[in-house]
Amino acid sequence: MRKKNENGAAAVEFALILPVLLLILIGIIEFSLAFNAQLSLNQAAREGARYMAIHDDTVEAATAAGNAAGRLDPSTVTTRFAFSGGATECAEDKQVTATTSYTLTTATGFLDAFTGNIVLTGKGTMQCGG
Repeated sequence: MRKKNENGAAAVEFALILPVLLLILIGIIEFSLAFNAQLSLNQAAREGARYMAIHDDTVEAATAAGNAAGRLDPSTVTTRFAFSGGATECAEDKQVTATTSYTLTTATGFLDAFTGNIVLTGKGTMQCGG
């Protein structure tokens, strides 16, 4: 009885499984960076709402929100403010909601072909008047 030649079988198996392993690795990296950006946006929105509730200055509150965005570039974070009850400024009995937005840039660029632009948003609400 002759033995079958199995030289190179491990290399073929590795070549078949490698793309799947790389896709999983890229997915883990991209998801973790997107999750970190989302957490940074939530923190930035809370900080923007807090600053607006205390100082009632839209420009400085937006700057404070951008600066609180962690690893994100402050110039890429946009912040909008809305007041409860249709108000146009902070009043003692109103709440201010800050909404931060950021267009995610992926680290590998692999997902860009499939998803296009991914816009993340964060929200924070505070009672006006501190």
